[in-house]
Amino acid sequence: MFQTLRKAWGVPEIRKKILYTLLMIILFRFGCAVTVPYLDPDVVKSWMTTNASDGGFLDYLNTITGGAMSQATIFSLSITPFINASIIMQLLTYALPPLERLRDEGEEGRKKIDKITAFVAMVLALVMSYAYFLMLKRMNVEGTDGTITHALKYASGGEGTFAAFVIIACFVAGALIVVWMGNRVSDKGIGNGISIILFAGIAARFPTDAALLVRLTKNEPSKYLFVSLGYLLFIAAEIAFIVFMNEAERRIPIQYAKRVVGRKQYGGQKTHIPIKVIMSGVMPIIFAMSFMSLPQTVQIFKQNPKDGSFYAKFCDFFSTRSWGYAVIYFLLIIAFNYFYVSIQYNPTEIANNLRQSNGGIPGIRPGKPTSEYIQRVLNKISLVGAIFLGFVAVIPIFISMADQQLSSLSMGGTTILIAVSVALETTRTLESHLMMRHHKGFLQ
Repeated sequence: MFQTLRKAWGVPEIRKKILYTLLMIILFRFGCAVTVPYLDPDVVKSWMTTNASDGGFLDYLNTITGGAMSQATIFSLSITPFINASIIMQLLTYALPPLERLRDEGEEGRKKIDKITAFVAMVLALVMSYAYFLMLKRMNVEGTDGTITHALKYASGGEGTFAAFVIIACFVAGALIVVWMGNRVSDKGIGNGISIILFAGIAARFPTDAALLVRLTKNEPSKYLFVSLGYLLFIAAEIAFIVFMNEAERRIPIQYAKRVVGRKQYGGQKTHIPIKVIMSGVMPIIFAMSFMSLPQTVQIFKQNPKDGSFYAKFCDFFSTRSWGYAVIYFLLIIAFNYFYVSIQYNPTEIANNLRQSNGGIPGIRPGKPTSEYIQRVLNKISLVGAIFLGFVAVIPIFISMADQQLSSLSMGGTTILIAVSVALETTRTLESHLMMRHHKGFLQ
């Protein structure tokens, strides 16, 4: 990867793209430091430290925004509305015939779907901004003098209405600006702009995690010295394993029939159908996390339940530090992985395309036997990928159970998987740019 970066930096055109991407990342990080008016960032940070450091959905949102949500900045929502809108549109494309026809129209249809996605993202940004504002209204911490301080700094009445409008408008504008920056990176920079912004937000938390390990080691060296070293070695091994699994694939051999036309022979080539082990990426984890976060989300907007009540036991069961949560979370990831693979791959369509092009799998009859064989392979590969994603997702939960001090670490699990996937995707994009510019062509 470093050799690819060095070669890419030597090409002036690619160097401009890299510098443009870095400029957008710097602007994104500056925006993550601009506080929204009428808010007390100290109260927000203190409340988020207490309520969003257990590996739950709030902690996940705070991690992918680079800590902007815990600082009440204009980029608090970051690209989460656009990600949610993209997931919704991707699912609806397979469910609604009009969107499916747009997808099959090619470039023009894709542009129309992108416009619809942007509109859905704006609506979701409004909804999420209002929900975040309601959560801010309930934020309060005890000050040093014993008084309760609130996150919102405004009076009731007309001033309060205006302040609420400003806060929500800032969150919505920040989300739309981040999406605009991501699109600019996609057009003039390197790689997928949304993925680059997401990577920048996740990577911004890594120095904070390193500082936490250093602080724990200084305070209790006898306990955390070997824990910190073991954790770093574990992260290195996890990155290597994620790279291996991300590149792993099952290749189904394909043999095309030979055809003789006059004195020439056509066909007879051998190729394969590549099936990625992790073909669904982090989508199953996001789906499962969204589903499991519903009880916690309801608990945020309601008063604390009474001890011993059914609602209190229900919330404790769905706590991120419980074994029940980890088991259900793991099973949901497996289920959503099968669901996502089923809407991406259609074995019957693949078998029909092979038969129409005079191709087939050696030893397998064309038609239904071919589709059944491809389905069996997909089921096996999906199970391996789902188990891998499940273990990656529950690792932070087990770390939190083992030591409460390490629960706020963002390095590990889903964040590492996202960061590694984006890094590999960007590297492949750089390699494709280098290949295009070093290809001599047929005239030389």
